[in-house]
Amino acid sequence: MEYKAKDYDVIVIGAGHAGCEAALASARLGLKTCVFTINADSIANMPCNPSIGGTSKGHLVKEIDALGGEMGKNIDKTFIQSKMLNKSKGPAVYSLRAQADRKKYHIEMKHTLELQENLDVKQAEIVEYIVENNEVKGVKTHIGAVYGAKAVVLCSGTYLKGKIHIGEVHYESGPDGIFPARYLTDSLNKIGIKTRRFKTGTPARVNRRSIDFSKMEIQNGDEEIVPFSFENSELHIKQQPCYLTYTNENTHKIIRENLHRSPLYAGIIKATGPRYCPSIEDKVVRFADKERHQIFIEPMGENTEEMYVQGMSSSLPEEVQIAMYRTIAGLENVEFTRPAYAIEYDCIDSTDLKLSLESKIIKGMFFAGQVNGSSGYEEAAAQGLIAGINAARFVKGEEPLILDRSDAYIGVLIDDLVTKGTNEPYRMMTSRAEYRLMLRQDNSDARLTPIGYKIGLISEERYHKFLKKYEDINNEIERVKNTNIKPSEKLNEILKDAGTTEVTTGYKLVDLIRRTELNYDMLAPVDTERPVLSKEEREEVNIQLKYEGYIKLQLEQIEEFKKLEQKKIPSDINYEDVKGIRIEARQKLEKYKPESIGQASRISGISPADINVLLIYLNS
Repeated sequence: MEYKAKDYDVIVIGAGHAGCEAALASARLGLKTCVFTINADSIANMPCNPSIGGTSKGHLVKEIDALGGEMGKNIDKTFIQSKMLNKSKGPAVYSLRAQADRKKYHIEMKHTLELQENLDVKQAEIVEYIVENNEVKGVKTHIGAVYGAKAVVLCSGTYLKGKIHIGEVHYESGPDGIFPARYLTDSLNKIGIKTRRFKTGTPARVNRRSIDFSKMEIQNGDEEIVPFSFENSELHIKQQPCYLTYTNENTHKIIRENLHRSPLYAGIIKATGPRYCPSIEDKVVRFADKERHQIFIEPMGENTEEMYVQGMSSSLPEEVQIAMYRTIAGLENVEFTRPAYAIEYDCIDSTDLKLSLESKIIKGMFFAGQVNGSSGYEEAAAQGLIAGINAARFVKGEEPLILDRSDAYIGVLIDDLVTKGTNEPYRMMTSRAEYRLMLRQDNSDARLTPIGYKIGLISEERYHKFLKKYEDINNEIERVKNTNIKPSEKLNEILKDAGTTEVTTGYKLVDLIRRTELNYDMLAPVDTERPVLSKEEREEVNIQLKYEGYIKLQLEQIEEFKKLEQKKIPSDINYEDVKGIRIEARQKLEKYKPESIGQASRISGISPADINVLLIYLNS
């Protein structure tokens, strides 16, 4: 029986990592917000790896925090191991990763939502959009409750018509045995939103007591912990170790002998899976020449004996999974607590969205996370934050927040999805960012905190701390550039120990820092005028000084890029009027409706000649 329940400014469907950020952003911007979840005990759930960050993903989390999002704060409260990846490479690709206490992460985020002013949390399955004249007006639950809304953000994750595959067994379900969203796809299709089918999967969880860790390589966290949130300076916890082991020929033999029982290879799963996170059977087939594959054994929390077997995602039958797991060193007697599975789900074509993540078809309807064809908690949270901000700004009648490719990894992520589209679950990678020297983890706050403050997600106190931090950094950079260091026994001892040329005359401090073998901290003993700075500030000084030439060059490239991004294309343009554009280009432009010349230039099938013709038309 249908009944009128309540009206909100913004409704968020789904309370995974995208939904949490969207709901919190909207509520914090003063909008009366409600977030719906199929199961309140699955809020901010980690149905796959219980970790946050990793290569390029750590960048996204730092950017979320810099804008005023929650993911960085939450993982800082709930991690059990922290590690900075890519330390042997340059600062552009340093990436922070933290193993999470899965349950604690959920509990903390759920409580954050419950305590948030302007935000209601409700358990219900949304089955229908209410749309009038191509504008969203609300939603309806499975028990007939109708909620009005001025904007709706869909963050459905892998729940839309979710279907689990384990060998010959197939059944409707969301991740972790939670009910799927069974009817919402039909409602989307009815109002003109096209959907398609993607696939992902997860490894088995196993009992710690059945593992022989003595046969594995221990993987400890970093001694010095770097927080994800810029609001945290120091974190101290007793970290839990992870472990490394490997598959072998016996593992691969069992997999090859049972490929016919894999729904992926039997043709039962027709959906597209993630290229960069393949199942173990996929890895054995695609990389047949490899004798072994890395397997990481990772704890799922402080108060559980369950361990996550990273690298062993599979859709093979459970008995085959057990047999192949038991061929691995240390897992000979392993006991499963949960088998591996593949999951198929519905998602939309992300090219049907504006850069604000609003639908091009239905006003006030926003999409974020895996429903847009992406994969990963971090990619979801980043989209959720932007969708939540823009849903709130839509209700307020304000211009949307658009981050471009030179602003943030978040900008790269959204632009890739909206402009280029994806035919497989999209994963963020540092190689996707053209301006990654400027889009480092360490300077995420410099790039985005002023924006977060301007839109209302960063407090006055935090903003003033931010300003003071960069005032100190800039003052120190100037001081270093104007400081000469006299030759001394102590200095030459430092240079000798570092394996670089000793000096006999005075030397500019900045030139010493720029030597490959040296850095800002190493020269502290001979730099007597140095002020006391935090580790974070010292790192920033070092990077800006050492890479100044490269940074200057990239800033020049960004300036040229911005010119094309700032050249806007009117939303009501009739491409039939633009003479000289090829038919293919005209069709693509009409389909994608790019918002700027820069965005148009990145659409597949649009040539430089087409862009020149379009520029002439716009300037005429």
